[in-house]
Amino acid sequence: MGHIRSFIKDFIISLEDRKKNSDFKQDFKKFSSLAEKGKKRFELNWDNKYPCLYDKVSTTPFDRHYIYHPAWAARILSKTKPNFHIDISSLLDFSTIVSAFIPVKFYDYRPAKVQLNNLSAEAADLTALPFPSDSVKSISCMHTVEHIGLGRYGDPLDYDGDIKAINELKRVTAPNGNLLFVVPIGKSIIMFNAHRIYSYDQVISYFDGFDLMDFSLIPDNENEGSLSQATKEMADLQNYACGCFWFKKK
Repeated sequence: MGHIRSFIKDFIISLEDRKKNSDFKQDFKKFSSLAEKGKKRFELNWDNKYPCLYDKVSTTPFDRHYIYHPAWAARILSKTKPNFHIDISSLLDFSTIVSAFIPVKFYDYRPAKVQLNNLSAEAADLTALPFPSDSVKSISCMHTVEHIGLGRYGDPLDYDGDIKAINELKRVTAPNGNLLFVVPIGKSIIMFNAHRIYSYDQVISYFDGFDLMDFSLIPDNENEGSLSQATKEMADLQNYACGCFWFKKK
């Protein structure tokens, strides 16, 4: 039965692709006729076609985890107003945008060749951060730790790589310093070699010596958006949600 379902699915997709290709050809012909009637400001011919067949949707699609969690973090930084901020391997877009307002130092296992004023980008191993203990007043590591040790990004295989990374984040954060930490939340499981999913209790247990200032949740249900002041009970109902933790070191 599985093979039959797969065949039917592939057949339906094939029909949809044919329909979209046919529509594209019709649109090209129509647009070409419009160009013939007006001023020909650009070269237009079939050889230069660049079909974009899947963008005609009723709403703009986006990855909820990767849109909402940087928005959450930016709002935290707007409150804490650090003199500078260090980010460890989070979404690069976050650091580039924040650097317009706050000096940012971005570190990644695979350093980014990005050049912007107010932003530096260097290499770092999250399991051995190049900072003195208790030295960083504002730091983020978002949607990153779940990958450490799984080899996905060329890092060494290490079952406890995530714990080593968390311990390094804790070590370098200054007393009263702020740590923004984001990981997938749900039932604890490893989806090798993509990522780990953590339970709420797991994350809290890893951050002894820190106070939880805020927990926000991007739940499985896409209709709920991003939930501020979320609870453990909400988190425990999820399968692959996004947990956003603002910790302050005691």
